[in-house]
Amino acid sequence: MLKQMRFEERELKPYTEPVSATKLKKGSVYFSVTFVDDEMHIPTMETLVFIGRDLDENDSGRLYFQDIDSYREGVRYESATEDDHVTFFECSEDELNNVFEYEQALDVLMRCSLKRRGIKDTK
Repeated sequence: MLKQMRFEERELKPYTEPVSATKLKKGSVYFSVTFVDDEMHIPTMETLVFIGRDLDENDSGRLYFQDIDSYREGVRYESATEDDHVTFFECSEDELNNVFEYEQALDVLMRCSLKRRGIKDTK
């Protein structure tokens, strides 16, 4: 028999807390949370692995992420071929506004859930 679980109560900040470029760790998992609508009621989430900085010769301040599936299959940036099913994401250090650690991504989704129920921020 499955036991019912209770998620702890928590206060949600009125702003998002994306990961800082200085805190990124190579090989660590992060979550990209974006919305397909202006009302921010329909989220999409992608699980990404941070694979490094400035991976191309002429890069300066570029951050690289890879989709979790191909990373777990052993595909790497340096050895990826056209036959590999892999997606790499590249951005600058100031474009991390949609990339979160797990708990902060969860906060974004919980805030979305409240918006969908019509509950407005009280602060």
